[in-house]
Amino acid sequence: MGDHDAPEAPVRRQLTELGVAHEVMACDPELADTARFCEAYGIPPEDSANTIIVVGKGDPARYAACVVLATTRLDVNRVVRRRLGTRKASFASADETRELTGMLIGGVTAFGLPADVPIWVDRRVMDRPRVVLGGGSRSSKLLVAPAELTKLAAMEVVDDLAVV
Repeated sequence: MGDHDAPEAPVRRQLTELGVAHEVMACDPELADTARFCEAYGIPPEDSANTIIVVGKGDPARYAACVVLATTRLDVNRVVRRRLGTRKASFASADETRELTGMLIGGVTAFGLPADVPIWVDRRVMDRPRVVLGGGSRSSKLLVAPAELTKLAAMEVVDDLAVV
């Protein structure tokens, strides 16, 4: 494992500790972004789920990880902002995401996150037979049944977290 794979260590550790049934898919780091990944590897976008770190502006800032299907759009201005309890919310920057999770955009996953970060999963994700998530780095993805996400203590299913 090279230095760029170091973020995968906490992800793999949590998958093992929780007994999460999963398959690791190797990924060319240049193709890690969702649209390119789906096209290159023949994964339907409706079976690809993005884990997006959001931040509620305040002192201190409040963070959450949101898991939504690639065919939907995260409702940051209404649902996320309201759930964070802040006046303003936005997508965390690439630097904020890396600082909080140790992961790069394109590799962020719901597994291996800090214990104090809530994980909100759009209900539509749970309706899929399986989804592809980030693998902790840009060089891997995880294929899991959405029910496996319920093994995460900080996970909560949220209706209409995303919009179509």
